[in-house]
Amino acid sequence: MPGQRRRRQRQQRHEERHRPEAVPGRWEPLYETQEQAELREFLRPLRDEGRVTDPAHIRIDTFCGRLTHPTAYRVSVYVPNASGT
Repeated sequence: MPGQRRRRQRQQRHEERHRPEAVPGRWEPLYETQEQAELREFLRPLRDEGRVTDPAHIRIDTFCGRLTHPTAYRVSVYVPNASGT
């Protein structure tokens, strides 16, 4: 398709400029649970209320469980440093 390469390159440049790692900061844990349904209930208001505007600033860690340790989910939000621009 005409223009697809240009569009793909533009999207890639945009993603590189706006990814959280491009701005100095840290990942701050917000919520941890062992239930996937609770995780979805917690994430829905974050997105709907606009507290986190960019989905790239939300990280969901899944700690895989075994027989002795259940699976756990942790939601973290990227917080830029106060001195960072």
